[in-house]
Amino acid sequence: MGTQTKGKTIFLLLSMVGWLLSGGALIYLTPFLANQVSHSATTSLWMENLTRGGYNPLLALAGGGSILALTVIGNAVWYQYFEDQA
Repeated sequence: MGTQTKGKTIFLLLSMVGWLLSGGALIYLTPFLANQVSHSATTSLWMENLTRGGYNPLLALAGGGSILALTVIGNAVWYQYFEDQA
């Protein structure tokens, strides 16, 4: 087995967390996207019930979008400047 630096290990863990949070935000957006793409009585009722419970798709758009942007930027910086050093 090969070895890797602490820096690469930390990068991989942070990158994994970023991708997981972005995926979670996308899952949170599923009811909203389903209602937009395939608007029906069922999806409307789903959204109505979720909204009563405090569902806010803007949270996933803002939070997930910013986490995704930071993750992509972090990956780009890592692979451009640090990959050869690790």
